[in-house]
Amino acid sequence: MTTTVQAQGSEGRKAKPDHLGHVIFITAAAAMGGFLFGYDSSVINGAVEAIRGRYDIGSAALAQVVAIALIGSAIGAATAGRMADRIGRIRVMQIAAVLFTVSAVGSALPFALWDLAMWRVLGGIGIGMASVIGPAYIAEVAPPAYRGRLASFQQAAIVIGIAVSQLVNYAILNLADGDQRGKIAGLEAWQWMLGVMVIPAVVYGLLSFAIPESPRFLISVGRIDRAKEVLREVEGKTVDLDVRADEIEQAMRSEHKSTFKDLLGGRFGLLPVVWIGVGLSVFQQLVGINVAFYYSSTLWQSVGVDPSSSFFYSFTTSIINILGTVIAMVFVDKIGRKPLALIGSIGMAVSLALVAWAFSANLVDGKLPHTEGVVALVAAHAFVLFFALSWGVVVWVLLGEMFPNKIRAAGLGVAASAQWIANWAITASFPSLSDWNLSGTYILYTAFALLSIPFILKWVPETKGKALEEMG
Repeated sequence: MTTTVQAQGSEGRKAKPDHLGHVIFITAAAAMGGFLFGYDSSVINGAVEAIRGRYDIGSAALAQVVAIALIGSAIGAATAGRMADRIGRIRVMQIAAVLFTVSAVGSALPFALWDLAMWRVLGGIGIGMASVIGPAYIAEVAPPAYRGRLASFQQAAIVIGIAVSQLVNYAILNLADGDQRGKIAGLEAWQWMLGVMVIPAVVYGLLSFAIPESPRFLISVGRIDRAKEVLREVEGKTVDLDVRADEIEQAMRSEHKSTFKDLLGGRFGLLPVVWIGVGLSVFQQLVGINVAFYYSSTLWQSVGVDPSSSFFYSFTTSIINILGTVIAMVFVDKIGRKPLALIGSIGMAVSLALVAWAFSANLVDGKLPHTEGVVALVAAHAFVLFFALSWGVVVWVLLGEMFPNKIRAAGLGVAASAQWIANWAITASFPSLSDWNLSGTYILYTAFALLSIPFILKWVPETKGKALEEMG
């Protein structure tokens, strides 16, 4: 009997859905959360200098307005999992959509700096929720034979969201004749930049009503018949629905819910594999990647590039980010995680060093000399390309694979928290560091890229081709 059930289950896992297009629609709808994640994270890039001028604030206060959304992201990420287990995945998506919508409207119409910061926090909570619930829902709904490819929708949606936000910012700036504080229909350009996010936020909310709840959640709350209907919808009519429902129910019963206590036991408090996960997360941020997405227009303007061109370069950077992500998705299973990470670290270190050299030149009439300007532009794009084709994807792949089953959830939680904290530290410190010494700031990022090389060689495991059960 057991053999028969396993055989039927195996056939079900290989089955092709009757309506693969519908499954792709469901996945794309869920990945809209990733789009908003990318969009909301980077749209502030276009408003930074205008906010500084509107509220007459220094670099430290400006950094907090930009970085405070990351505090909300940490809160959203920490609470989304438990909320999803209690009220369902779809309800959490709808809550995130409401937060994105309210944040967009509030950020576009702030009374003062303090409430702009408050709306940014609300948007950040939405980001955190979307960063957790999207991948979880897709993994639970996607047919097993297509899970890997469908899971990549989330990362693709994030980088597309970043690119679209920069394109929208560039278009709005041109409508305002190149002035970030120029008026369009009574509002300043930067207000429109932050407010336009209401459109994809509403679309995300509406799409959440058009997709089914996760079969895993439905089974957990006793709605077995509805779970079977969803399984038939996404996995095909040839699947033995009773067997699939039993498989899911048995897997849920046998799961060990990992806690922080399970992570303790190493020489430095935590298990070595947990420290490796934290190291991967921290290095991913300490190379300064989010400076490219949060501050690039400000950065280029600080070395004499006009606002319109600086916004265009922010858009081209985001296109390079998409290209690099596609390269990583193609090669991560072919050449392995460690080789790809090493290629990225070396490429980032060289690119960042060239940026540091270019920014060390004295400005002439408020601009970089021609040679240094070209080097800075090319090297900055190369940095984003090397990050995207390596650490941008590889870190998430490794974090999903390297932890033993018993501690996977808790280990991922600690590593993700470390990533948000490191992200906040870089985002909050950049304006003050760049005021101190822009070239010195990039030398610091170069040092972290170089340090990541021995870290990979000595401590990071290769997980290519290994079953999750082999991690120990």
